[in-house]
Amino acid sequence: MMAIDHEKHTFKQLDHRYDGRAKVTGTAKYAAEFPVKDVTYGYIVQSTIPSGAVTSIDASAASRASGILAILTPFNAPRVKAAANVHLLQDTNVFYNGQPVAVIVARSLPEAMHAATLLHITYKTTSPRLDFKALTNEARDPKRGPSHVQRGDTAASLARAAVTIEQTYTTPIQNHNPMEPHATIAWWDGDKLSVYDATQGITGVRQNLVNTFSLKPDDVRVQCPYTGGGFGTKGSVWPHVALAAMASKVVQRPVKISIGRNQMFGPVGSRPNTQQHIRLAAASDGKLLVTEHDVLMYTSMFGDFVEGAANQTSFLYNSESLSTSHRMVELNLGMGTWQRAPGEATGTVALEIALDELAEKLNMDPVQLRLVNYAETDPSHNRPWSSKHLRECYDQAAERFHWARRKPQPGQVREGNQSIGYGMATAVYGANRSPSSATVRILPNGRLYVGIGTQDLGTGTYTILAQTAAAVFSMDPTLVDVHIGDTTLPRSGGSGGSTTAASVCPAVYDAAAQAQLKLAQLAISDSSSPLHGGNVDDLDARDGFLVSKSSPDKSESITAIIARNGATPIEATATSELSKDRASFSSQSWGAVFAEVAVDADTWMVQVRRVVATYDIGTLLNNKTGINQLQGGIVWGISMALQEEAHIDPVYGRTVNANLAEYHVPVNADVGEIDVTCLNIPDYKFNPIGSRGIGEIGITGAAAAVANAIYNATGKRVRDFPITIDKLMRA
Repeated sequence: MMAIDHEKHTFKQLDHRYDGRAKVTGTAKYAAEFPVKDVTYGYIVQSTIPSGAVTSIDASAASRASGILAILTPFNAPRVKAAANVHLLQDTNVFYNGQPVAVIVARSLPEAMHAATLLHITYKTTSPRLDFKALTNEARDPKRGPSHVQRGDTAASLARAAVTIEQTYTTPIQNHNPMEPHATIAWWDGDKLSVYDATQGITGVRQNLVNTFSLKPDDVRVQCPYTGGGFGTKGSVWPHVALAAMASKVVQRPVKISIGRNQMFGPVGSRPNTQQHIRLAAASDGKLLVTEHDVLMYTSMFGDFVEGAANQTSFLYNSESLSTSHRMVELNLGMGTWQRAPGEATGTVALEIALDELAEKLNMDPVQLRLVNYAETDPSHNRPWSSKHLRECYDQAAERFHWARRKPQPGQVREGNQSIGYGMATAVYGANRSPSSATVRILPNGRLYVGIGTQDLGTGTYTILAQTAAAVFSMDPTLVDVHIGDTTLPRSGGSGGSTTAASVCPAVYDAAAQAQLKLAQLAISDSSSPLHGGNVDDLDARDGFLVSKSSPDKSESITAIIARNGATPIEATATSELSKDRASFSSQSWGAVFAEVAVDADTWMVQVRRVVATYDIGTLLNNKTGINQLQGGIVWGISMALQEEAHIDPVYGRTVNANLAEYHVPVNADVGEIDVTCLNIPDYKFNPIGSRGIGEIGITGAAAAVANAIYNATGKRVRDFPITIDKLMRA
């Protein structure tokens, strides 16, 4: 890792998205849109029972239908090395309603879908496990990873407490619905497999296919130049990817499988429900003496996914004693998976409402309670933070929001027929990064080429990569050509856990700096250059020129240097590794979220009028893309608070509102003013460019802030999410 000269290399802001023109003009191609010759269409047939086995599939009528090329079932599918939690027609067991049980390949999608109606599938059913509440007594620890954290002497601390609150909070199953559903096109050339896939991790998709089909990594190419939203669901490799490749092998033609909107509910993961029991005990001055946070969630019958809702509780505030736990209830439902801020999104709902309830009982301002218990160092690992400016977040957001106007007693502020309420919460999400490699070329025309095997989920990765390379050369970012989304490029990690910017930008920076060094060496060794005989440390790149820092009158254009030396691009590849002292500190991103709601006295309809938030996320690399991400997270937090919920049929285990008409998410009319700022204080201990990821922190704390505002407006505390009209009426 090269040292970054932060004074010299400033990140020039692009005031537009690098990929904006391609997207608004429709030239940006997503996975299902690539023109592949002789492509055929696959359609996944899903089980209609939640538990049991397929006993037979009569495909005679379907196989005679128009355009049918192949019908793959558990009885004829090629044998592959399928993971236990990926259903690739390798056996007849059925673990949830909606599980893939057949794939039909046809000349067109309508023909494939019609043939699916002609399949006659018989099942042997077994009694399903679908009642979460009735089965909580059978909860177990996760099969992998720690489930319990314990610090201090709870009994001794509790004996000295002046105030205690103890409540249970619940969140429902939630489903991903990115604008682009999952899609894969797969085709073979001998033993070499090529794939277009809508994914958050091209490298992970390649490795999955390598394992499934016993291939060499160089024999699999995965491309994904644009992803139309991921939010976690595209961070896993779901069955349709390998099924497309399997079907292509069978029909000897490319196969495209596009997941329908209704198929997004179940077979491609969901955020598990949670039942969170919290007990807080405090001294009369508000200092936490006891913090207990116990989480129950569902898990599938074929694989565990832990929604770590108590994770942030172990470090967010100081507490004399603390215990957390995560336990799982096995149900016949699809696999749980990552969904924007997995764990923290649901966990801050419970913890931050519990803090609000404790503050009321202490007769203390909610912000002041959080400051009294401010964790200056990481209490879970007893080590310093790489950077933390949460106090400033509280101060700045509270001032812009006019928090001082808040009436502590609920229901005190009215505007006509509406009750007005203020609420707040802390936002938090982990700062992580992974090793990444990148290539930068200085082209004969003076432009830069950046190549790295990452992906852009719509978050702005193209834009910040262009800015990073341009910063090294002190040039306009529009002169940088960025190529990503292809496993033939240098390897990078997946785009999940808010890791992308912190991982890929240092690699691009290093590669650009090394390319500039090679250019300088070429110039000083060239007798025809005015820079000949100089020192590379004395040369700097500025707006397309190499310039002597000691003699500014000596300079030469980059294009002239390259032209005289064979017009060959100058290339460098670099790998950004993790800091060697990474275990000596902890890293998180922080924020403070304040919400104002209006609740109608007759209808109990809730309007979120304002959300004001300030975040400490390190360097804000691009104002437009960064603020967009944070605003989008807040909107999702509003959705979590008031609308999102998957309803599961208690008999058949299918999501009954598996469409965007009935699975409610906010529209523009549901969202008021969103005022977001960032402190923009670099965290150079975490990484050389000082940035931490921001894709997920925006959703954390937002739902709790809305819930706390509703209580302040109405005096009604709803702990079962989402907070709908009927629940407010009954409260």
